[in-house]
Amino acid sequence: MKEPTSPVIQENPQRRLEVDWVVSNLRWLLLLTVLLVGFLDPSHGFSSPSSLPLSLLIGIAVADNLVLTLLLAVHRFPPLLSTLALIVDTVLAVGLMAVSGGLDSPLLFFSLFPIITAALRFSFLTSLAVALFIAIGYLGQGLLAPTSFTVGTLLAKIGNVVIILLAAVVTALIGGQMKRRIALIRRQEEEEELRRLRARHQQSRLIFELASTLSATLNYQRVLETILDVAEIGLHELAGQEAPLVGLILLFRGDRLKVVASRHTPRRDQQITLEGQSGVLAQALRTAEPALCLAPGEDPELGRFVSLHQCREAIAVPLRAGFETFGLAVFGSPQTGLFTPDYQDLLSALCNQGVVALQNARLYQSLMEEKERIVAVEEDARKKLARDLHDGPTQSIAAIAMRVNYAQMLLKERPDEVQAELARIEELARRTTKEIRHMLFTLRPLILETHGLRAAIEQYIAKRMETDPLPIRLEAPEGVDSRLDKDQQGTIFYIIEEAISNARKHAHASQIWVRMYTRGNLFVAEVVDDGVGFDPRVLEQGYEERGSLGMLNMRERAELVGGKLTIISAPGQGATVRLEVPLKEEYARD
Repeated sequence: MKEPTSPVIQENPQRRLEVDWVVSNLRWLLLLTVLLVGFLDPSHGFSSPSSLPLSLLIGIAVADNLVLTLLLAVHRFPPLLSTLALIVDTVLAVGLMAVSGGLDSPLLFFSLFPIITAALRFSFLTSLAVALFIAIGYLGQGLLAPTSFTVGTLLAKIGNVVIILLAAVVTALIGGQMKRRIALIRRQEEEEELRRLRARHQQSRLIFELASTLSATLNYQRVLETILDVAEIGLHELAGQEAPLVGLILLFRGDRLKVVASRHTPRRDQQITLEGQSGVLAQALRTAEPALCLAPGEDPELGRFVSLHQCREAIAVPLRAGFETFGLAVFGSPQTGLFTPDYQDLLSALCNQGVVALQNARLYQSLMEEKERIVAVEEDARKKLARDLHDGPTQSIAAIAMRVNYAQMLLKERPDEVQAELARIEELARRTTKEIRHMLFTLRPLILETHGLRAAIEQYIAKRMETDPLPIRLEAPEGVDSRLDKDQQGTIFYIIEEAISNARKHAHASQIWVRMYTRGNLFVAEVVDDGVGFDPRVLEQGYEERGSLGMLNMRERAELVGGKLTIISAPGQGATVRLEVPLKEEYARD
């Protein structure tokens, strides 16, 4: 690294401000000392004939330092002000000596201040030039007062000049040493910062490579293997060590930790399960931070792994996302000192990235299961439609065909009865037509898309009562569905339709009520009947193994829109099917 040629040019602005703060505070201290001397010395202070010039100079010095302090406080202190402040301090030093006794001035100590600041802030020559200026001013005051000038006083004052010059030389040398020391410290800090930047760059590259690898796969096991691979690569690149790194990924299976992936471990270690209730594993799980173990072979749980008995240190990194803990990653090293803070940060970042990939893999698996479940639901819906067609319109059409055949026979044998039979056939055909239209309506209620949920339920009830005399009452205010999106309305419609069908078939009710309302950010739909009721616990036992899956479909459809389905019933007390659906944020705003 190239040696700085000018401390003033290459000086850190923050450090320069710190030095200027020190100089400003020292100036306040010296001015306070000057004020004390002015009050205590009757010959040369505020009681002397020269008190007015002295007071004026002190006031100028106070005002000058006040302005500099304010500029420092607001960080508006350009480097040029340091030079101007040195000039002002030098002139003030000579002026204070001049108005407080000249060669006999008790304020001679103030002259050391600009000499010291020049040595600290500038160069040796600047400090010497300031000292010479003050010395010339000091001697010049003696020449301007010849009445008090003698050989003795000359020798004494020359001694003072020599002290001033020696002070300049000493402070300049000390200041130079300090600046060189500061420059050395600064170079060391820069080299350390450069090392940190390189380490961070390597960490970022490794994390990027891990993210790229993990984004290309949704395989659960591949994600785990990649975490172990990149951890070992990171050890080689950050620490420059080629020693094999023992690696273990332990995930929770129930309440126990099971090894699901490993590196440099025997088969016996891969069969071990742990509780994570003691030692370094418990510490990592409790604190959610990496935990270092200097003797893994002696740890109550890690000591069960044969591979870790050869390691001199190990680290446990929790695999955690939010408040959910998936497990732990354990890495063991045969050497000490490898798990530096930088490497621990890398392991934490790798594990965090790995947890995200694990979540994605789990989400993908859940999506596949959800897809299969939706297919099963749709298949059950098709089976239900086939049953309804078989039990309803198909039987009616078969009855119509039989009655037509019977009418043909009547036409030959008893023509006078044909008219009545044709009327019965017409009534049966009309009823069959209504059933088919009702089924088509439930398959795709177009009014749901054009007028909303309330209108669709109202029309469904009207069509249902055309073929079934069971009274169904709708209690829903206008606009109750205005805060639901189309997908929610469609799902809610099918759940209400299924609940009404179940009540008609099984409840033996005399009346059914359909209620829809909003409560806070929830949409609530209820289907209530006054039928025989049932015990929901008994009904749900083995329900999935039955031929009819209506209730299961209702629950699954409710989950698709983030809702909750509750069934309230008891024998002899009717039943209530309640659906609660959260309103989406854009619809939930009033």
